[in-house]
Amino acid sequence: MSDFRRLTDSILASPQIGLADIDAAKAQGVTLIINNRPDDEEAGQIAGHEIESAAAAAGIEYMAIPIGQSGFSAPQVEAMASALENSTGQVLAYCRSGTRSTLLWALSQASQGSNPEELAAQAMAAGYDVSPVRPAMDMLATKNG
Repeated sequence: MSDFRRLTDSILASPQIGLADIDAAKAQGVTLIINNRPDDEEAGQIAGHEIESAAAAAGIEYMAIPIGQSGFSAPQVEAMASALENSTGQVLAYCRSGTRSTLLWALSQASQGSNPEELAAQAMAAGYDVSPVRPAMDMLATKNG
């Protein structure tokens, strides 16, 4: 069952999606799915290539920006910012719980000069806490704002 949580008018975060969620995403206007979960993170997890194939069949673009245990890197933040900036429709980002997707979204938006306080409020409204990356968000926003 879909658990898409709205971060902005055009960005959704979600826990792990299944193949049936692709149709729900399409119905909500999703044109890009971003997978922030490494394959084989846990037993029984749907592989990224399966989501990618189902997305392609539904006419939805797919991108993988996996975030593992090592945390977030500048190339991942830049890839997310670029993907979001170049998207023309709704974007659905997912990981195991939706938290890494939300944290990466917040970092990417802070890197583009968005207000960290506003980003934190948007994430909280969707049920996510960005405090683990808040110092990095503040630094990125100051550097690029």
